Amino acid sequence: MDTPAARSSEPTSSRPRMFGGHPEAAPLAWKWAEAQLLAARNYWIATTRPNGQPHSRPVWGIWLSGVLYFSTGSLAVKNMTQNPATTVHLESGARVVILEGVTEEINDPALVAQVATIYEAKYHWKLEPGDLPYAFRPQVGFGWVSDDDGLDGGSLFRGTATRWTFP
Repeated sequence: MDTPAARSSEPTSSRPRMFGGHPEAAPLAWKWAEAQLLAARNYWIATTRPNGQPHSRPVWGIWLSGVLYFSTGSLAVKNMTQNPATTVHLESGARVVILEGVTEEINDPALVAQVATIYEAKYHWKLEPGDLPYAFRPQVGFGWVSDDDGLDGGSLFRGTATRWTFP
């Protein structure tokens, strides 16, 4: 398994195919998305049940060197064991970050200890070593800023819709 330091490559950005985009506007910088991921308190994960039905749930986690580390004691564990494909998104509908990738169990005790220390500082909640076994690694992401409330035909994405593709 690679370490946080090994995951230093920035994703490439491009324009997703979606309504509301403005070709003349600049895409969002990955630094913008990382700032949202670092500041977030809650992360929503979506997994797929063995029967194909979706399952989503909010979790606590930390963003560290391009990876979301989180714990969950829910049905998500069973789902991720059978199908590691996971979607993560933040709570805001105005400052949107959506990531698609895979989740795996953490097997490195030193990494678990490092993540647990950061997690405790963020949430003021002490984790036991077995409580934080998951690492989400994004493969593609989407982000945009919206000031549109849907009522006045405002600029939906203000030309910011961006796709990030990870190496």
